[in-house]
Amino acid sequence: MLIAAAVCPHPPLLVPEVTGASDPAVGELRRLRAACRDAVAVLLGEAPDLLVVVGGAGQTAEYPPGPGGSLRDFGVPFTMGAGPVLPLSLTIGKWLLAGTVPPSPPVTWQGIASGAAPADCLSLGEKLAGLAPRVALLAMGDGPGCRARGVPGATHPDADRYDSQATAALAAADPAALAALDPGRDQELFVAGRATWQVLAGAASAGAFTADLRYAAVRVNVPAPAGDRPPRR
Repeated sequence: MLIAAAVCPHPPLLVPEVTGASDPAVGELRRLRAACRDAVAVLLGEAPDLLVVVGGAGQTAEYPPGPGGSLRDFGVPFTMGAGPVLPLSLTIGKWLLAGTVPPSPPVTWQGIASGAAPADCLSLGEKLAGLAPRVALLAMGDGPGCRARGVPGATHPDADRYDSQATAALAAADPAALAALDPGRDQELFVAGRATWQVLAGAASAGAFTADLRYAAVRVNVPAPAGDRPPRR
C-alpha cells in the first residue's frame, strides 16, 4: 500500500551541469533543488519496502533495473549509468536519488504515456500501490509550460488558472481533484505532469494523506531539443 509520496518537477536545469554560477536564476534554482532534495529525503525517511518513480514517457512501460539517464537531447553532456536510457522525467528522478541518505530501497522505474487517459492512470496507480506492503512514490511531473515568462508566444491566459488548480490539489493531497484534471488541456497548455499526478491519485485513493507544499513558482526557461515544445513549468 502507498505510505508516502513526493512530487517534483523535472526541468533539465535541476541538474547543475546544465547551467552555471553566472545564470541569473541560479539562486532560484538552488532553492528548487533544495526543496526537491528535501522532499526525497523525507520520502525515503518513511522506510518504504519499495520506491516507485513515475514520470511521463512516450509510452506506458516499466523500465528494467539499473537504467541509465542522459540529457544529450538537450545539448548537455550529462549521463548516468549505462543501461537503457530513461525519459527526461525519470532521468531527473534518478539524479535526485543519487547519493541520497538514507540509501534508497529497491526502485521500480515506471513510465506513463503523457497522453494516457485518466482511467488508465488511476488504474496504474492502484496497481503500483499494491506492489509491496510499504510503497513510496516519487511522482515526476511538470505543470503548464505556457506559464513561462519571457518566452515569445509561450504564455496562455488559462495557464495560471490550471496551475493554481493543480497546485491546490497537490497541496490538499486531494486524489479526486487530481483525477479531475482535464487531459484535453495537456497539449494546449504544454502540461507534462497531468498523467503522473493521476497515477499518484490512483495510488493514494485508498488512503488518507496530508501534504506539505515546499515550493511553487513560475519555472525559469529550460533548454529544449530542436523542434521541442515551449518550456514547461
